Amino acid sequence: MSSKLRSLLLGLSLTGVALAALPHVADAQSRNRDRQNTENTAADREKEEEEWGVKNLRLDKRRADGPCPYVKVLYDAARYHEFDNNVESSASARWTGQINGVASDCAYRGGEPIELEMIIGFSLGKGPKAEGSAYTYRYWVAVTDRDNAVLAKEYFDLPVQFGSENTTNVATRVENIVIPRASSEVAGSNFEVLVGFDVTPEMIDFNRQGKRFRFARVAD
Repeated sequence: MSSKLRSLLLGLSLTGVALAALPHVADAQSRNRDRQNTENTAADREKEEEEWGVKNLRLDKRRADGPCPYVKVLYDAARYHEFDNNVESSASARWTGQINGVASDCAYRGGEPIELEMIIGFSLGKGPKAEGSAYTYRYWVAVTDRDNAVLAKEYFDLPVQFGSENTTNVATRVENIVIPRASSEVAGSNFEVLVGFDVTPEMIDFNRQGKRFRFARVAD
């Protein structure tokens, strides 16, 4: 399926102006975990290309004058777990989700804004306490500067139909991410693009403890 992120032309000088505080970005330990968990090997990238059709990204054949922004999944928001009566057990699970990774590409020349697009891979699950066979997950994409000041953040809905199975894998495309630069001297490496589920404080704590539930693919 396809999603579009409206242009993030903010008219900012991009010198550390914070529009909003992104929870836990300043947590150094979480950032280290982010980098360890989302840095891809060459084999990982090849697998992503095969599974997600990364070679079809529109910007692949366009030129970038410098490095692209660093794109990663925020560790605290990488997994989604909803439980019946807040009982953390497989038997009480309603809906689960995990962001498996992000493949991205960018293009920019001279002093032009950076154009970036990505494909996000999700693994999603329906637990024993789920009602119905459809659920709409919510996730966000945020652009930050090198000081982790949030320049823009937007939320997206991801409707999922499970049908006769209780798990599904989804790859969704996010396009039209436009990051302005103060000058041609500002490279893509001055920015980060973060991805995560819209999670509650309880889910954040759950993720920080390294807990997770994933369901095997079986028919109802």
